[in-house]
Amino acid sequence: MWALLVLIGAASVSAHLQDPSFDGQKVFRVIPQNDEQVEILNSLASIMQVDFWQPDSVTLVRPKMQVDFRVGAENSFEVEELLKESGVEYQVLIDNLQTALDAQFDSQTRATGHSYEKYNNWDTIAAWTADIAAQNPDLVSRSVIGETYEGRPMYLLKMGKSGPNKKAIFMDCGFHAREWISPAFCQWFVKEAVETYGKDTVMTTLLDKLDFYVLPVVNIDGYVYTWTTNRMWRKTRSKSANSICYGTDPNRNFNAGWCTTGASKNPCSDTYCGSAPESEKETKALADFIRDHLSTIKAYLTIHSYSQLLLFPYSYTYTLPSDYQELNSIASAASKELASLYKTKYTYGPGAETIYPAAGGSDDWAYDKGIKYSFTFELRDTGRYGFLLPESQIKPTCEETVLAVKYIANYVLEHLY
Repeated sequence: MWALLVLIGAASVSAHLQDPSFDGQKVFRVIPQNDEQVEILNSLASIMQVDFWQPDSVTLVRPKMQVDFRVGAENSFEVEELLKESGVEYQVLIDNLQTALDAQFDSQTRATGHSYEKYNNWDTIAAWTADIAAQNPDLVSRSVIGETYEGRPMYLLKMGKSGPNKKAIFMDCGFHAREWISPAFCQWFVKEAVETYGKDTVMTTLLDKLDFYVLPVVNIDGYVYTWTTNRMWRKTRSKSANSICYGTDPNRNFNAGWCTTGASKNPCSDTYCGSAPESEKETKALADFIRDHLSTIKAYLTIHSYSQLLLFPYSYTYTLPSDYQELNSIASAASKELASLYKTKYTYGPGAETIYPAAGGSDDWAYDKGIKYSFTFELRDTGRYGFLLPESQIKPTCEETVLAVKYIANYVLEHLY
């Protein structure tokens, strides 16, 4: 088996997953049964570029854990041979990544402008933020909370009827560039709010009594890069000092156990924690805004994909938060609410023990800043499409997620602190 590994290694020194041609690339799912099989995955990752979809780094792989990873076309045959030969259980989730990429755009609505049922590029989303505020002046306003590394304005929408001393819920999408369903949800939620205000009693009450801050895309530069250059890009696009590699994982860049576990100090890693907490302009802008509004923000919701999870602190430690009982019961009820529409099953719990330990996340940071109701959603699916969820699933995904968000928001409203 090791001879095979050496052969693969020799063949793949020049093979880089930065190559945006995804033809023939495969996504495998394996469940290593023991430490020896975990070691095989470690060896693979050390000799070739392996893109870990779940968990997001080989260092987090443990026995009995479901592991999804992508390999280049030139390696896929050898990888399959190696898995067979070493007796690692595996399945091919995506046989040809390019086919799956093309299949994302399967929705019937191929409108030229903005559409809630398709994936919109950044320019379209930016224009939409202006339009939705202009069309609903008594409910929505737009501001800029900072700019990205490449100089793009970070637009924030504030939703709610104006009133004195209102508390707020902060929600963001698009931390990781390739998780396209995430920004789609933030847009959908805003649409849902303005369209059902005055008709749906829960939404009307929420907007009358609370404000919602919605940041439709956190990692704008990365998102643009997934549209123009590499659909599988995850990080920001900042240039690392003393390295040829670009980007920091924005969700490892917050000052919450920063870079202690489940994050990398290597600038070339997908989970690079950055040179310091809030080294990224995007995370600093978000953190500054929340710090400036700490007295009013009572809940923090951050939307990611994929794996159908509803997580709460902590991820940087196995220690349970002091509000564990309450957060767990909210997550349980919100997951039930979500499942009521299409029977989509969500798993819930504290991040570290529910999936894996990861330091520097925005949800842990917000919780440690005193925002008690801090939750991370990992939207559809569980790996059949992974980051390439077809557009035909945008509507059902968003509809069910709105139910969970409304449940949490309503709970927050009834339990203000």
